Amino acid sequence: MKKPLIGITVSMDTDQSFHRTSEENIQAIVRAGGIPVLLPNLETEQEIEELSNTLDGLYATGGDDINPILYGEEPIEKLGVTVPMRDHFELTIIKQFLSKGKPFLGVCRGMQMLNVATGGDLYQDIHSQHDKKLLQHTQKTLLKYGAHFVDISEDSLLYKIIGKDKIMVNSLHHQSCRNIADSFKVSGKASDGIIESIESKKHDFALGIQWHPESMLESDDGLSLKIYQEFIQACKVHAN
Repeated sequence: MKKPLIGITVSMDTDQSFHRTSEENIQAIVRAGGIPVLLPNLETEQEIEELSNTLDGLYATGGDDINPILYGEEPIEKLGVTVPMRDHFELTIIKQFLSKGKPFLGVCRGMQMLNVATGGDLYQDIHSQHDKKLLQHTQKTLLKYGAHFVDISEDSLLYKIIGKDKIMVNSLHHQSCRNIADSFKVSGKASDGIIESIESKKHDFALGIQWHPESMLESDDGLSLKIYQEFIQACKVHAN
């Protein structure tokens, strides 16, 4: 069977002069059985439509903050760097992928953008906007090590993939999902209430996770690799 083509969204420098992503993101797709395709942050809807028609799956990676204007807010003081070109591209291609029913996997920023694209919103900065005392969500150890636990709902796609209701994950974020889009549900939370996973109620595979499984492929007994493998398996349905 032909290996599916997986589009990988990439970060841009602040001046929008370079595209970049980690080797870990590329190898996660390769090891799971897909062909990675690094996506430029295109501007026109027609160009983006051609990409979404060609690709079999979309993997949205981590990176800079998301502009709160996209969900009807103005920036607070602790908002970090935003890159409008990337925001526009990802918002557009995620909507196109979901409309076509094609598989989507988003990590960290990728999960947050999935929520924004479908009508949800974010904490621009969890530590200044959340009303609870929070865990350390920007860990100071290497990302191959877990930093806190996530409780996973047993009636979820994520539980079906991992087979556990509690796992240790890494953490590198200061934004997070706040109000979840109506067509999605929460499938994982940290002990402090921060949302760690969301998934579609109507798509076969549209999953967002807040941590970075690409950095834990060698350190969590294969749990992270299972996520990518199940994603690629779902993408094979669309491979020509």
